[in-house]
Amino acid sequence: MGDTVRTALRRIGRAFAACTLAAVTTLVGVVATSSAAQADGCYTWGRVLTQGATGEDVRQLQIRLAGYPGYGGILALDGSFGPATRSAVIRFQQAYGLSADGAAGPQTFSTLYALQDDDCTPVNFSYAELNKCNSTWSGGAVSASTARFNALVSMWKLQAMRKALGSVSINISSGFRSYSCNSAVGGASNSRHLYGDGVDLVGSPSFCRLAQQARYHGFGNILGPGYPGHNDHTHVGAVGGWSAPTCGI
Repeated sequence: MGDTVRTALRRIGRAFAACTLAAVTTLVGVVATSSAAQADGCYTWGRVLTQGATGEDVRQLQIRLAGYPGYGGILALDGSFGPATRSAVIRFQQAYGLSADGAAGPQTFSTLYALQDDDCTPVNFSYAELNKCNSTWSGGAVSASTARFNALVSMWKLQAMRKALGSVSINISSGFRSYSCNSAVGGASNSRHLYGDGVDLVGSPSFCRLAQQARYHGFGNILGPGYPGHNDHTHVGAVGGWSAPTCGI
């Protein structure tokens, strides 16, 4: 059995498990003090998380909700469950048709389990898509581990954006670049690609549609049509400002 088939079967199994667990939770009336709904190959939450909670489990939740900060927002990955994290939880719950109470419990975790692969990437994106430069993530403006982590957060933002666009495919032409890879393609000397969080999007939806939607999903850097050198793609990154004049941004 090939890797592609295995991955597809694993994703189908997780999606089925998430639906089943959500249904059971609804039927038996599991209350907010229930423990995590299931074990997962990437990360398993062991308690319900609500405003005021702190810890690594909160930070892991924030990573996966990085794409739900609201228009122009950026969710801090600080392990502290404050009002912004609660709002992100509510937006995520609304996006997936869950009870939008702002508490991350069994239904929220089950949905997240169904959305992530065992390497913690969201099911619709992969590290290979975010790094077409080298296999080590080295040679950029930050350490290899930091670049890889930044790419992971960008993938979760893109996963949220994909959902908002109607679960359409989002096509990536470029992600992380080392200084040599960046120079080879004529990238800016301060490009977010050097940090691992810069991503260039092509194909459909339209470049303007991508740029406009990105404003809601935690991207502090959005460059698109009308910005020099960006009429043939939309660029998103962690920081750096927005400019896509043709798109009204």
